[in-house]
Amino acid sequence: MRILIRTSKTAIWARRLGSLAIPLVVLPVAMHHLGLIDSPSFLIVMMAALAVSALAVLVAVLALIRLWFSGDQGWMKALSGLFLGLICLAPFGYYGYLAYRYPPVTDIATVARGELPLLFLPDTAKMPPPILLTPDDQARIFPNATTRTYPLDVTQLFGIVDKLAIAQGWDIRRKVEPTADAPGRINARITTIPGWREEAVLRVSSTPGGASVDMRSASINAPHDFGSNGSRIEDFMIALDNEVTTLLRDNPTANQPTPADDDEPAPAVEGE
Repeated sequence: MRILIRTSKTAIWARRLGSLAIPLVVLPVAMHHLGLIDSPSFLIVMMAALAVSALAVLVAVLALIRLWFSGDQGWMKALSGLFLGLICLAPFGYYGYLAYRYPPVTDIATVARGELPLLFLPDTAKMPPPILLTPDDQARIFPNATTRTYPLDVTQLFGIVDKLAIAQGWDIRRKVEPTADAPGRINARITTIPGWREEAVLRVSSTPGGASVDMRSASINAPHDFGSNGSRIEDFMIALDNEVTTLLRDNPTANQPTPADDDEPAPAVEGE
């Protein structure tokens, strides 16, 4: 007599839901990153992806429990559904951790935001009102997001800032060289991995005995920056500190003014 061993339908559904969760997570992120869907649609689809991923894990766990007691087939299907569901839940868990670690904020600057204006572009015009931190909270959460002042000429410092901004891989949209009467400024756009657009603004100004650098980083269309803006300013300023320190260490006279040439050349000496 042949004994029929059934394949658990719960295990089959766990595998199906896990397989469905993968494209629901990957495709919207890719489309949002490329600008093929807008941010509100992206949020709706990602909430659906979160629900399907969580359901895949739940169904897989139920399938494994039933398989343990029933002896049916379907262990691989249940485990596959569990694995795929957990993989899809991992990004949500990571951003959930960031949301827990950093308070909701979308705009951070080392000086008053009005001193570092964003570029006026179509998406900028549609920006929601910014979410800001109090000065005390900003100093506590992002202690290195502060103005930097160095004993360097403003033109020299602007060159270092420009080089670092390019090295970050940012999309430089505007660059204004500093003059005797006006500071230099750089506006750059950044696209995060999930596809949120952010803008960094850098200003290099002359100060008595040197030059200073201020920075602003703002989310264009995200409801929460998950710490990216403050971390971006801190990382850039720390990199700038290291760059200037290395320059002054290797070139002790880098902050000294260049000696001016004589107005008239010395007369040639003729031989007899």
